[in-house]
Amino acid sequence: MARILIIEDNQANLELAQYLLEHSGHKVLLATDGQMGVAVARREKPELIICDLQMPVLDGYGVLEKLKLDAAIEGTPIVAVTAFSMSGDEEKVRMAGFDGYFSKPIEPETFVQQIEAFLPSRAGDA
Repeated sequence: MARILIIEDNQANLELAQYLLEHSGHKVLLATDGQMGVAVARREKPELIICDLQMPVLDGYGVLEKLKLDAAIEGTPIVAVTAFSMSGDEEKVRMAGFDGYFSKPIEPETFVQQIEAFLPSRAGDA
């Protein structure tokens, strides 16, 4: 079981990811905008962060920038889950420093397995 932070402003997407991860035994932390996500990450220090790119207050790139500069979060994988799925979007996301990239809509059948591959304790298993 891992503590996973989901930063997502779309309620339906948030609830689906939360349900899938909790059903698999993970503790899920939630934030509905980027600024809230940064605060939760700093306070709770999750093992993995799943972050949307388009959000109010602070977008996913801003979240990444703030968290990558925070020594308390250093080494925590940050995975982008986004509706941006055009040619070149994944490369842009990875070049920005995200550890992974998934396009929406997520696939419920494979989402948990894909996300678990980024957990530090399981990274060698992937």
